Amino acid sequence: MIANYFAGKSRQLLMGLGLMLTALPALSEPPAQLQLCTACHGLSNLEYSAGYNQAHWKTLMSYMVDLNESQADELSAYLAKQYPENQRRASVQVPGERQLSYRYWQVPTLGQRARDPVQGKDGVIWWVGQWGNILGRLDPKTGAMKEYVLPPGTFPHSVTLDKNLTPWFLGNKNGTVGYLEPESGTFKVFRMPDANARDPHTGEFDQQGIFWFTLQHSNMIGRLDPATGDIKLATLPTPGSRPYGIKIDSSGTPWVSCNGSNCLIKVDTESMHLEEIKLPGDKSHSRRLAITPDDMVFYVNSGMGKLGRYHPKTGTITEWDNPSGEDSHPYAIEYADGAIWFNESSKRPETLVRFDLATETMQSWQIPSKEGVYSGLIRHMRMGSQGLIIHQTATNQLAEITWSQ
Repeated sequence: MIANYFAGKSRQLLMGLGLMLTALPALSEPPAQLQLCTACHGLSNLEYSAGYNQAHWKTLMSYMVDLNESQADELSAYLAKQYPENQRRASVQVPGERQLSYRYWQVPTLGQRARDPVQGKDGVIWWVGQWGNILGRLDPKTGAMKEYVLPPGTFPHSVTLDKNLTPWFLGNKNGTVGYLEPESGTFKVFRMPDANARDPHTGEFDQQGIFWFTLQHSNMIGRLDPATGDIKLATLPTPGSRPYGIKIDSSGTPWVSCNGSNCLIKVDTESMHLEEIKLPGDKSHSRRLAITPDDMVFYVNSGMGKLGRYHPKTGTITEWDNPSGEDSHPYAIEYADGAIWFNESSKRPETLVRFDLATETMQSWQIPSKEGVYSGLIRHMRMGSQGLIIHQTATNQLAEITWSQ
């Protein structure tokens, strides 16, 4: 069985996911090589990668699974031959004055697909391991980490903090929202009142402590009052809109991006009426959004490789081309340092772009990973106490990005 190739926590993760596969042929045969890789992800990850030499393939595998030396050597040699270094997904970098610094942390459990870290005012960083069913805690001062196994079937998509710095997770596979009581290590879980509300995705608290969240494939937006446990749901007007990212403006109004349609959604907090704002271009769709202090709504146009801005008072929409073009697939986005930051997720190495709001100009950087391995896929970024807090799902790393001029 494939689990025989793994040890420690990575083996536990595979068994926990129920990946029960039949015995594989020798690693020298290509089908076995591919089947080993597809235990956790599709072959497209290999086909569309930037490729590596053998040493870098070996490093990348070490972030995902625990192989012995012989197995790692044999598999990395095969991958280096079949998927060598290439420039098919090379990015375009825009020079500028700012210099970035990166600080990385490797999470304990391999293969968990660490994602969506958030840092509280106490400095503690929380993340979720979606495939590992994990909620994690990192103390950046000491590097100490602790992982909590979530209730069975949760497979969390995101985590956010309430005003008391309590971590709330969204159960993407079992239709739940819940939080951890850190002192006792126990969970409080709220189940969706509608069986069609299957996949809580991303959430944010408003200024009154109400938790707003998206349910992507359910095509819904939810409202949870933590004081009473009452949950209300509203369905988007356009089928298949796939609500994804969510942010709250200064008035407490939730705004939502549509990953399946060319729209933004404005939520009326009293009636939960959903106002749909159409974005230009049938190919437009948006993973996430950011709101500036003056309540401008910025979004990544993932379908067309653009950064967009919606002006709520005038209804004006303005878009700027991404440095790496139409196929750059911008994904995560955040406001910080008088600028909008976003990543170009389809490029290898991934790029981080800074859009200066005063000059409306861009600067971009290739995002480094450990030991020359550029396998990231940043799906969320949020401003922390010192800089941007990001993650790299494929290598199971968290990172802090700081800057200087």
